[in-house]
Parts: sequence; structure tokens; C-alpha cells
Amino acid sequence: MGSDRGASARVAILHDHLRFIGGGERVALSLAAALDADLYTTDVTPDLAARAGLPEARVVDLGPVPDTPLLRQSRQRAAFERVSLSKYDAYVLSGNWAVFAAARHRPNLWYCHTPVRVFYDLEETFLDSLGRGTRWAARRWIRSNRPAYETAVRRVDRIVSNSRNVSDRLARYLRRKSEVVHPPVDVAKYRFAGVGETWLAVARLSHEKRIDLLVEAFRRLPKERCVVAGGPQMGVDPRRFLRSVDPPANVEFLGEIPESELVERYATCRGLLATSRDEDFGITPVEAMASGKAVIAVDEGGFRETVVPGETGWLVPPDPQAIATAISAASPEILERMRSACEARARTFDVSVFAARMRAIVDETVRSPRPEVTSA
Repeated sequence: MGSDRGASARVAILHDHLRFIGGGERVALSLAAALDADLYTTDVTPDLAARAGLPEARVVDLGPVPDTPLLRQSRQRAAFERVSLSKYDAYVLSGNWAVFAAARHRPNLWYCHTPVRVFYDLEETFLDSLGRGTRWAARRWIRSNRPAYETAVRRVDRIVSNSRNVSDRLARYLRRKSEVVHPPVDVAKYRFAGVGETWLAVARLSHEKRIDLLVEAFRRLPKERCVVAGGPQMGVDPRRFLRSVDPPANVEFLGEIPESELVERYATCRGLLATSRDEDFGITPVEAMASGKAVIAVDEGGFRETVVPGETGWLVPPDPQAIATAISAASPEILERMRSACEARARTFDVSVFAARMRAIVDETVRSPRPEVTSA
């Protein structure tokens, strides 16, 4: 393996799946563009790269996996344990299950969106959401898969975290150090078209996104309006989910929308609302700020790394009344004054910053690979 290839190194990216558009999928596609890399993944939706605004991505499908939770993850793990690639100078692993390719693909680095949270801080929350019989099976699955996952992580040469929040989780649960490179936003494609009348939330339909906080906040504010853009999390029935949160008439759910429509929604909204539980990083506040829009986010997780309180938005407790109070206080005049600070803040997360840093890290990985890692 040549050590002087530098930026021209042949790179493969291995990512869990390209089934829906989420933050991890956007990062994997952005990595492929930044590194001129081939992207290997399971369960590819053929037009997803184009829908995400990166139609030129070279995607190689490792095969379908089932929709059923836990069986799906097990099949993804098996796909990455089996795959064998040999024509590359470096391998970038992205997501949860791609780390199982580390043992056979070196030098490698892992762009970590988060450790598998059902193995650690969200284990009990996840189990409590299940029925009694399913809970027993899920607990056994966690107990049997966590040791293998930790062994796979030990075989990773180098780790890049998407936030300080995730870097702290890696140190706490897996005793691995990592450097932080925040995910990218293509700032140039966003624009400001005025402070509109409708608040925007961009989130998949899943309980960890805490859509119920939004719903309850707007139940208190019948004269305000919110639209929620995002499809269901894998395994979530959207109709059942919406029945469970019982939204009032002033909260509208759009489902997944085209990228062009999302950009327009950012441009014309009043501001962004972000309520996810301990969000790994959270790309949507940066997209909103690139559109000149302020953000009201819960004071947790990665939102603390993007939102500057009083300058680009507000960080509030994860409580419907606190969110409602912040919405009521955010007058159009205040939001207009925040525009310049929002746009300036977003530029620090631009795709050019991300691409330059990741190219440098890959170059370092090729030139100075970690000594061979043995099985634990």
C-alpha cells in the first residue's frame, strides 16, 4: 500500500444503509463526494442520493436487509463482516454496523455518529417501549451483540466523532478517544426569503425526536402554526405514531419532502424548532441558520454545539411550556435581527471546512496507519 498517495488515495466508504434521508446518510454521501470515494452500503433506495442532492455519488449495494428491527441490524452486521474489498488505500466506516468491516479493511477510520445507544444509555428506554415478549427477546439480543460490537470497535484504527457530545459517549462507554469533525452543510444552497408565519421542525417520526413536545407546545399556542417535515423511522407506523401524539389543527405533518421543497421551507419559515432527546449532533439547526433563521432547541446534546443562545436562537428546557414561552417571545423583529449572526455561524460548518479536514485525516491515516490490531 503506497504511503505517498495523499489526497489521491483510493478510498472506500462503508455505511449502514441508504434507505431514508437522515443526517448519517447525508454525511456518508458528503464523504463520498469529498473523498471521491466509492460508497458501499446495504438496503439502497435507488433514487435516495439524487433526492438528497448528491446524484453523482457512486453507490454499491451490498444487498437488502429486512425491515424487522433487530433482525435488520443483525443482517447488516453480517453483511459488513462478510464484505471483502482490496483495491483501496483507506477505508472510512460510517454508522453503527459498518464497524464490523474494520477487522478485514485497514487502515481504517470510523466517522462515528454515535455508539449504538440501545447498548448503553437508551437500553432501558428502548426496552420499556416494547411488549413483554418482545422485551425479553430484545434484552437477549442486546446481551449477545454488545460484546461483539465492542470487539469490532477495538479493531478500528482511528475514530472521528461528529460532535463533542458523541466523543464523550465514546470515551464513557467504549474507552476510545476521538477527534471531532462536525458534519457538513452546503451553505451556498440555502437562502433567506423573509421571516415567515409558520415554524418548522425537521425530524423523523420517532419517539426519541420528542415530537410530542412540539405538539403540546402548539396546543398551548392555537394562533401559532408549525409544520413537521420528515418520514417515519424504520419500523414506525406513521398513522399509529400520529394517533399517539394527537396533533392539534395548527401542527401539520408533511412526511418526507423533496430537497428543493425543504430548502424553500427553511427560506420562508419563521424559525426552526428542535426537540430531539440528547441529539448526537443535529444538522437541522445549521441548515436553518444557513437560511438566516434562528433556532429554538432543547438544551441538550449536540444542539449546545451549534446554537449560540441569544445570538442565533435559544436553548430551553425539554418542556412544552418552556418551548411555548420561547416561541411567544420570538417576535419577527428579534428574529430578523438574528439573521446575520445565524448565517455567519452556519458558515463555520460549511461543507468546504468538513471536506478539507476529512481529506487531511484520511491522508494521515494512509501515511501513518495504526499497528496491526489483534483480536481481543
